[in-house]
Amino acid sequence: MAKILVVDDSNTVRDEVGGFLKKNGLDVITAVDGKDGLVKLKADPGIKLILSDVNMPNMDGLTMVEKIRSELKNSTVNIIMLTTESSPSMKERGKAAGIKGWIVKPFKGESVLETFKKLSA
Repeated sequence: MAKILVVDDSNTVRDEVGGFLKKNGLDVITAVDGKDGLVKLKADPGIKLILSDVNMPNMDGLTMVEKIRSELKNSTVNIIMLTTESSPSMKERGKAAGIKGWIVKPFKGESVLETFKKLSA
């Protein structure tokens, strides 16, 4: 089964999102920030979808996405930002980096579950 990587500096968000996805039959791993997310993605080629916050210490989510695309040369992993940010300039930066979507928190799992399943298949 393909894996979903949840990247967020909040334990609560990682537990809520990861728990919901696991409860619905998906394989989930978590990372605490963008740096940790890059390490986890490099170590596990089975990751097909990344859900990431934007604002995190050490490395923010948009920088992580840019590094995934440029340094790791990974253009196939699907990436969705799950964040409180709604700034048009940040959304444009994400789009330019190749993200698939932008979801503003709070997380409403039922409304996106089928999409997540398709993107992680």
